[in-house]
Amino acid sequence: MFWVLLLLSAWVVAGAACAGLCLAAVRAAAEETGGPAAAQIRELTLYEAAFLSGGPVRVVDVTLLAMARQRRLLLAYTGWATVVDPRGRDEMERSVIGAIGPGGQSRIAPLRAAAAAADVVRGLADRLVRAGLAVPEGTVSALAAGIRRVRIAAGAVAVLGAAAVLLPGPTGLSRPVIALWFALPLTLALSCLVIARFEAPPYRHRASPAGLALLSALSRQAKDAGDERSYLARVAVRGIRAIGEPELRAAFTHRDQPWRE
Repeated sequence: MFWVLLLLSAWVVAGAACAGLCLAAVRAAAEETGGPAAAQIRELTLYEAAFLSGGPVRVVDVTLLAMARQRRLLLAYTGWATVVDPRGRDEMERSVIGAIGPGGQSRIAPLRAAAAAADVVRGLADRLVRAGLAVPEGTVSALAAGIRRVRIAAGAVAVLGAAAVLLPGPTGLSRPVIALWFALPLTLALSCLVIARFEAPPYRHRASPAGLALLSALSRQAKDAGDERSYLARVAVRGIRAIGEPELRAAFTHRDQPWRE
């Protein structure tokens, strides 16, 4: 009864992946430290909101957009950034200008990647983690990896089940019954993915529960306001899809063609 060996393999694959995801979720819950330090922060900065919502690249996007709207940086719809005013007003702007380089011009795609990896962004992340507003990078990576493993396990169980059902020769059980046996580990894996969909999304945005509460407050404040900070706050929370100017939005979404310089 070779199908029994396949069934045992399916249970091992599904059980190990689900157990790993559960352990990662438990560790993430244990690292939520949104206590008095988080309670003392009444309002997020734009950079903090951008990091909690979309990670390091979102911080760079908000910086580029703020400089472009102040005419200190030119963002072309063709995907180029050109420095107009080389004097950055804070560490983040100086980091972005430094990533553009001495020539004063750079493609936006590599610029975003380089600036997102800068020390100033890592320092921002560390401060948010210490304040209990962000989840450590290792926790985010562990949860994402756990979800990927469960998805792979679900596919493996389906393949093993199909192989068992299609095995030639007598097995002692009808094919529908064999399929039902494999449905059990498949249900386990899919159930974990469903639970993760509701429990894990906050960690995709780097924010702890305390950070999410402050993000929600900032979103409500910026929803109907029409000032510049509220506009940038909407972009920080929602990403480049919230940019109102079509040309600026095209600058961020432009994709370089491999045959072009």
